[in-house]
Amino acid sequence: MTWTSELAFVSDVHSNLEALDAVLEDIGDRETYCLGDVVGYGASPNEVIARLREKGAICILGNHDSAVLSGRANEFNARAMQAVAWTARNISGEGREFLAGLPLSRTIDFAGRRVFMTHGSPEDNLGEYVYPDTHSDLFGYYLQKLGVQVIALGHTHVPFVWGDREGTVFNPGSVGQPRTGDRRASYALLKVNEAGIAVEHRAVEYDVEGSARKIIEAGLPDSLAKRLFT
Repeated sequence: MTWTSELAFVSDVHSNLEALDAVLEDIGDRETYCLGDVVGYGASPNEVIARLREKGAICILGNHDSAVLSGRANEFNARAMQAVAWTARNISGEGREFLAGLPLSRTIDFAGRRVFMTHGSPEDNLGEYVYPDTHSDLFGYYLQKLGVQVIALGHTHVPFVWGDREGTVFNPGSVGQPRTGDRRASYALLKVNEAGIAVEHRAVEYDVEGSARKIIEAGLPDSLAKRLFT
């Protein structure tokens, strides 16, 4: 089937430069949106921000991005708190300015459809984890309330797509720290043609060893490096 328009969606990059580079190579020249958590966990926050800016990716704020800016990470586990503190110490002024300019949500027009994007949920932009088995009975409500046909969410690190006559809700999964048992970097393509909308999830191999080595060399918790392999 030929698709007339495509957008790329990434999320939860988490300062993993090796994963982001592999994904951006696979994306090619497609317009790209990032659903938050640009930084956190990994060892390359400034490089990841630079890559996204070079790509012209349009980003929104994630909970780790917000914690780096505010210094408040009390709701995080110990490893995540250490990573937030490390990132706050090591992020450049330019990188901090970039994160500070990110909105909590965006709504765009794409091929005759309205697309809403946020990191967590439409009613809790930073904190709520949305899964089909816990939220599918709310998806129609979200779509109607927002007046959109597509909702793109991040935060869970788990890809999914849900759809019915009301519209489509999807999560592209995580570029930098997948939590599906597949260590490959995950992203999604939103496709439109005359027949309707489709979401294609893609998984890309990357230099996991290199990314893990950077985490250890930076003095971040070793468990964050080991997690990339599983």
